Parts: sequence; C-alpha cells; structure tokens
Amino acid sequence: MTAPLTGYTILDLTHVLAGPFCTMTLADLGADVIKVEQPGGGDDTRAFPPFKDGKSAYFAAINHGKKSIALDLKDDEDRLVFERLLANADVIVENYRPGVLDRLGYGWEILHEAYPHLVYGAVSGFGHTGPDAKRPAYDMVVQARGGVMSITGEKDRDPVRVGASIGDIVAGMFLAQGILAALLDRTRTGRGRKIDVSMLDSQLAILEHAIALTSVTGKAPGPSGARHPSITPFETFHASDGLFVIAAGNDRLFEKLCIALNLPLAGDPRFATNPARCENARLLKRLIEAVTLDNTRAFWIEKLKAAGIPTGPIQSVDQVFKDPQIVARNMLVDVLDRNGRAAYKAAGNPIKMTDMPDPTTRAPAPDLDGNRGEILRWLDEG
Repeated sequence: MTAPLTGYTILDLTHVLAGPFCTMTLADLGADVIKVEQPGGGDDTRAFPPFKDGKSAYFAAINHGKKSIALDLKDDEDRLVFERLLANADVIVENYRPGVLDRLGYGWEILHEAYPHLVYGAVSGFGHTGPDAKRPAYDMVVQARGGVMSITGEKDRDPVRVGASIGDIVAGMFLAQGILAALLDRTRTGRGRKIDVSMLDSQLAILEHAIALTSVTGKAPGPSGARHPSITPFETFHASDGLFVIAAGNDRLFEKLCIALNLPLAGDPRFATNPARCENARLLKRLIEAVTLDNTRAFWIEKLKAAGIPTGPIQSVDQVFKDPQIVARNMLVDVLDRNGRAAYKAAGNPIKMTDMPDPTTRAPAPDLDGNRGEILRWLDEG
C-alpha cells in the first residue's frame, strides 16, 4: 500500500496552527514535509503547554512525522541550502504576514520564475490583498470578525469563541484543498500556482445558514445555543440524569420520534412540518422533555437508536478517547518518542482511502534542526 502523496516534498515554513495543520494533512497523505524553522526557538508551539519530558504535546500533535532544519533566510550560507531545497521541492507553504518573503527575495513572482514547477501555498489572517492584508490576526480575531462568534453561545449572553480553533483549522483545511488542486493542475501544465487563503475568508465560508438567512431577511441571526436555527427538533434535551442530543432532521424522523416517545404530535399542525416545528420550537422542546425527564440518557439513547433516530451523548474528551467507534476508526494514534515509545496521543487521519496505510502510531515530532544531516544528504544524493 502507498499513500497518494508519496514522493512529494513539502517545504513547510509555517508556525503555530493554520499552516502546520495543512502540512500535517499532507504528511498524513504521504508527503515528505520538511519544516524550515528559525534558528534558536523554532515554531512558537514548541513552547506551548502541556509538556512531557520537557517537550510540547501541542507541538507533537500537529508536527509529528515531519523533519526539521533550522535556516536563517538572511544568512548567505543558509539561503544557499534553502534554494537547493526549493529546487527539489514540490510545494512551499508559508504563513508569514504578506510581504515578508518578498522582502527576503522569496515571494511568489520570484519563486515562480526561478522554480516554475513549485506550488506556493500561503495562509494569513486576512489574505494577500485588501486593505487589511498586512494586519496580524489570531484565531479569536477572525472568529469574532468573521461572524462566527455572533452566532455561538446562548441567547442574551455574551458571545463566545468556538471551543476548537476553527479560525486556524478551517483555513488550514482550505489551504490543503487548494494545494492538492494545484498539484493536480501541474500534472497537466507542468507549472505551479499560488494559493492565497485567508483565515477571515474561511470563517465566512462556513456560515452557510447565517449568510442565507441574512441575505433573505436582512436580519442577522444571533446565537441559538445548541439548537439548530432551521431544523427542529435538533438540539439538546434533558433526561433524568443530564443532557443528550436528538437530531430529527426531517418529517419522517420526527414521526419516528413521536412513536418512540409515545407523543401524538406528528399530525398536529403546529408540528406537522419542519417550518411549523421551528416556529414552535420552545413548546416542542417542553413537550419532549416532559417525557425524556422520566428516564436516563442511556435509556433514551438506546431506545431512539433502535428506532433509527439520530441521537447521542454529550461526551467529554476523555470519554471520546474510549468511544468504540472512534477506536475502531483509528482516530486516536500514538505519537512516538525518539526511542520508539508512545509519548503522546494525537488525532488520527480522518481521510480513509483504499490502499493507503492507516498506522496506529506516528513518527516523532522533530527536534529543532534535528534532521539537518539527513536533509543535506538527501540534497547531495539528488
């Protein structure tokens, strides 16, 4: 078995999360990722807790299996090494502020002329064009400005950020998609392209319902807690021992739910259609909970599952670690240390593909400049 990106080399000049998440995805698909880091400190996340044996688990979770070389791109000797890497790479990925690599002599126009085969992937807070292109940004800034925070949380409460860093992660996912498309295009043209992904743009791209609603009504939606704004019942419900979720996403499922709960509501005009249920969502929630409060979450989850109704528990991350479906899909893997021992847990590769290995372990995260000798030997052999 071989991974689809086997034989492709990625120069990874990124740090923190959006860029490293993109290159981790490419590595999981088989690419060789060479992380080009600043001498001295390297990627900022090397200093992010939690730590084990003096090393960052956060860094390991995103950078496992990559190789590291420390290069000062203002140093003449290091620039020569970097340019040899450019000549042998398929893709360069960076998340500097726009203009930084141009000032170093490695902007898109220069690289495209010197290395026309090279795909250039860039991710930044606001993109390489527009009035705010050179402004700095972090995940929370784009979640706030992009509208995501305005619809996250409970009604009449302060806005909150999404618990996962989706400002970074979504941008990294879009960048990986763009790079793959550019590599496919290169098989036809022989030439690379530049991919310019903005974290702010990426937040807007995931506001499917909010954009549709605002464009039609002229009124921006607010937060709706756990409830879906356009499907009912589709939220959390109380059982006798806590909350669980029910997602009856169409009329047929709602009918099944009514039968399972022994609630004669499917023919009631207030609930017979999804638009009607949305209009009467609070009343419907009370009627459902009048039943579900009589028994436990486990009882209702099993009963609704047997009826074919989408439902599930609200699990903490330690419970997710033990979820048999997660385990069966190899979605928690061990990141090894230099001695081959399991050191950290990381998310597995969610892209399952025929004839592609899906190992239960990942190679170690690199020490800063830890692969210099190996990389230089590879250049000499090439």
